[in-house]
Amino acid sequence: MNKTPNPGFAAEFDPARVREIALRLKDLEGPLLPILHAVSDAFGYVDDRALPIIADMLNLTRAEVHGVVSFYHDFRRQASGRRLVKICRAEACQSMGAMGLIASLEKALGVRLGETSSDREITLEAVYCLGNCALAPAAMIDGQLVGRLDAEKVMQRVRS
Repeated sequence: MNKTPNPGFAAEFDPARVREIALRLKDLEGPLLPILHAVSDAFGYVDDRALPIIADMLNLTRAEVHGVVSFYHDFRRQASGRRLVKICRAEACQSMGAMGLIASLEKALGVRLGETSSDREITLEAVYCLGNCALAPAAMIDGQLVGRLDAEKVMQRVRS
């Protein structure tokens, strides 16, 4: 399958590309977040090797850049799989079987929550409320919100 459903699937890290992104955006007002988003869009995550490049371009410390990256959970620190499955673990989803769903998916996919498969095919993550409580249990699969899930429905989407 040539299609990459996960829009954040990682391209190989390239320091020159990080410099190009930072150079293009550094004159914006408050450029750090736009640069981090652009790096994340380009590579699918913010590689630790990008932090000193960005810090240098913006005359910031590495700690300042690291602090922003680590504060916002939407910035990935590692490459994700080709398919990204985020299962909601908030109260409404838990009451409707999210924990059983997670256990079934871990077994079926051969990957634990918070991990990426060794072939980088799939990443399974927890999120804490997708705002889809009426359709619990809910998940975000490759950026698409879905509800009333069971393991079979998730597997059908992942295999499609």
